[in-house]
Order: sequence, then C-alpha cells, then structure tokens
Amino acid sequence: MASKGGGLGGRANKPGASNSRKGAQKGSGGQRRRGLEGRGPTPKAEERVGHPAKRRAQSAAKRAGVSRPATGAAAGQRGAAPKTRRTPGKDGPEQVAGRNSVVEALRANIPAKALYVAQHIDSDDRVRESMKLALEQGVPLLEAPRHELDRMTSGALHQGLMLVVPAYEYAHPDDLLEEVYAASETPLFAALDGVTDPRNLGAVLRSVAAFGGHGVIVPERRAAGMTAGAWKAAAGAGARVPVARAGNLTRALEAYQKQGVVVVGLAADGAVALHELDVATQPLCLVVGSEGKGMSRLVSELCDVTVSIPIASSTESLNAGVAAGIALYEVNRRRAAG
Repeated sequence: MASKGGGLGGRANKPGASNSRKGAQKGSGGQRRRGLEGRGPTPKAEERVGHPAKRRAQSAAKRAGVSRPATGAAAGQRGAAPKTRRTPGKDGPEQVAGRNSVVEALRANIPAKALYVAQHIDSDDRVRESMKLALEQGVPLLEAPRHELDRMTSGALHQGLMLVVPAYEYAHPDDLLEEVYAASETPLFAALDGVTDPRNLGAVLRSVAAFGGHGVIVPERRAAGMTAGAWKAAAGAGARVPVARAGNLTRALEAYQKQGVVVVGLAADGAVALHELDVATQPLCLVVGSEGKGMSRLVSELCDVTVSIPIASSTESLNAGVAAGIALYEVNRRRAAG
C-alpha cells in the first residue's frame, strides 16, 4: 500500500487534492501561457553574454586589433603590413624536463614562462648555465621541492630542472601572404602535409629561415605542432619564422593559388627534377609530405607541379626535414641567380 506521504498512486496525487510540489497545476486557466510563448531564435554562442565562445571571440578580436583587410589584388594596393591573426595552441603550456634538454632549449632562446629548480639541487655546469641563461632572458626562476617536480612532470626524469614553455600562437595562412606582398617581396612558403614529427617541423623552420622563406603552414589535425621538441629542433628559427595553422590545408593552398602562388609538391615520382624547376623564381609554396606516405591524394592533385629530388637508387626516401632543406636551397639558389 502507498504511504500517507503520497508516493505513486498516493492520495495526494488525486485530482483536486492539495499538492505541495511547485509548478503548474490543473485548472490554471492559462495563467502560465505567457511563459510558453516563443522568445525568437537562440543567439549564436559568440553572441551570448558570458559564454566562453564570446570571450574567445573578444580575445581574438583584441589580439587582431582590427578586422582583416582584403588580400593582395583584392585590396588594390600593397600598403603597410596588416596585423596578423594569432591562434593559441590548444594543448596549453609544455614542459621541458632534464638538464640537457633544459639547457639546450634555453640556448636556442625558446620563449619560456618559468624555470623550476629543485631544492638542494646537486649543481653542475648544466644547472649553472641554465640558471644564468634564464636570468639573462628574463625567465623567472622558481624553487620547488623535488616531489613537486615529480608531480608536475608526471614522473619524468627531470634531474631537478624543468622549463615551462607557453602555448604557441599560430598565424593565419592568409595573413602570412598579405604581409609578404605588403613588403613587396616574392613569397616563399613551406607547407607540411601529414608530417607528425615535431623535430621535422623544427628542421623545416631552420631551412626556411636559412634560405629566405617567409613561413611554414601546417594542418590543424594529424600534424606536428610547435611543441617544445619543435622549438629545440628549430634552434632559434622558431622565433624568426612564423608558423600558420590551417583548418583545411587543401583550401588554404587553393586560396594561395588564387593569389598567384604556385604550389609545388615534393614527390618521389615528380614530373620535374628539382634542378629543372623553372617556377622557382615565382611566388611559391613548397609542399612536403611524410616520409612514408608522401602527400595526400587531394593535396597532390591540387599541386601545379610535382618535383623530385634525384637520389641514389639504394636510398628509398629522405625525411621531410632533409627533403625540404634541399628543395628550399635550390629555390633560393635559382632566385639569387636571377
């Protein structure tokens, strides 16, 4: 039997009986009809007060300063360089742990937020140099118990040193091109398709910096990003050469083509040998695929020309960093020769 408190089937739920629960009751006479009236379409997330998407949009607009101007020919002139849109990396700050890794990162001038040093650390040359470089670069020095460093590095072998690297802020591919045209220079970019090793990204950055390039473009998904490993491999070039992240690499390359950029893909079976690349002196974007699979089908079909690097038959392929370096050198040589 139901209890007097009014469970399922209890007397308190019968028609006409009192009900202490809140809400509309039978016979309300439409008093709550107004509450059922529509309030119009739901605003977009970016338009809702207090919504995280609105705050992100406001922050992005603040960083950009002004809305993006028309690109290249659409603008009708090559004026002052526009402000570049920057997108923070999604992975947040990174950690470089271990004495060798930390001192190498600081030698490469990797931007850092803090250097953590264990209490009562057994100092050596690497520790002393790390602390000296951090002070010279304005990186805060923080002392922490060893067990706290164990927790922060998830048990990694930190040897009493840990460097915190902030999330990288990526440029927008369109903005990179606008800036180069605004400076009246001939664009030279490298785009990575399916390259997932951050060390290869760092190596490409070094080559772009060495051979007069203007930036590197990477896809947003399934691709290497500017992690601590990429910063180390770039050996300082990451501070001089911008990296842009494209939501869709194919569409980004198509947009470049519409602005007069020739898209050249590196491929083992390329139609043209590297030393015969006549378009090297034109605005150019060099696409480098992964060592194993090469470029994706869509990107390969999009290329205006595919080019191969002649290598000995006993060598199957070159990794992305080496291949990009060779190709960028040849492009730079042909441009210097006029």
